[in-house]
Amino acid sequence: MKLAFSTLGVPGLPIPDVLRLASTHGYHGVELRTHPEEPVHLGLTLAERADVAAEFKASGVEILGLAGYVRVAAPGDDEPVLTELRALLELARDLGAPFVRVFPGGGTDQSPEEADATAARRLGRAAEFAADYGVRILLETHDSHRTGADAIRVLGPVGHRQAGALWDVMHTWLGGEQPMDSFAALSPHLGYVQVKDIASTEDTTPVALGAGVLPLGECVEILSRHSWDGWLCWEYEKRWYEAAAPLEDLLDAGREHLARLLNESA
Repeated sequence: MKLAFSTLGVPGLPIPDVLRLASTHGYHGVELRTHPEEPVHLGLTLAERADVAAEFKASGVEILGLAGYVRVAAPGDDEPVLTELRALLELARDLGAPFVRVFPGGGTDQSPEEADATAARRLGRAAEFAADYGVRILLETHDSHRTGADAIRVLGPVGHRQAGALWDVMHTWLGGEQPMDSFAALSPHLGYVQVKDIASTEDTTPVALGAGVLPLGECVEILSRHSWDGWLCWEYEKRWYEAAAPLEDLLDAGREHLARLLNESA
């Protein structure tokens, strides 16, 4: 498996510094948080996109994916959601990123069935132009659809290779789902896996990998046992927890912890 980290852990850091961190600390790739406050966002010109792609290529570090904020199950008209998603896919194509992350984002005024149908309809339409761009849309286990069982209610009806799953191991676990059940549901659709660790079920402050309560060893063992050979991406949510330790200080130990788990499960 290849290792990456998300720029959510180093909010606003310029791309050359992100690449320096990845290269110095032995990570193969980076998940780019795609938001207006970040260096990579939907407003980049074609020239700026070419510059970012060239910087990554020269460094030897891969762009794992773009972590966007489209909410595919959100109430309302389809077209604004599809327009934003198409723009995200175009950005990924221009940068050479294989994946884009979307959230479910179902509303409290929807029934689960309505949210499922809305998300499936939009992902089915978006998957068609995602195929033209050579990019895969990944629905993250998050918010209204935080477990694998929730996500599969959307992805099953879509039935398109370009619409897959991003397994956030924190959300499935907090949703009461065992790692084996999450993997069983998501594995036919799995794009990559977001790993992290938190202080407790009541306190989701990010901590160093292995220092918290999440069953990372069990998750990695399941992936290895089933010969899954994709990406593990450390999503350290520094952006939302200013008091959390700097990610830069934890990158070496985090890589070593994941390598140890991989060796133990080999």
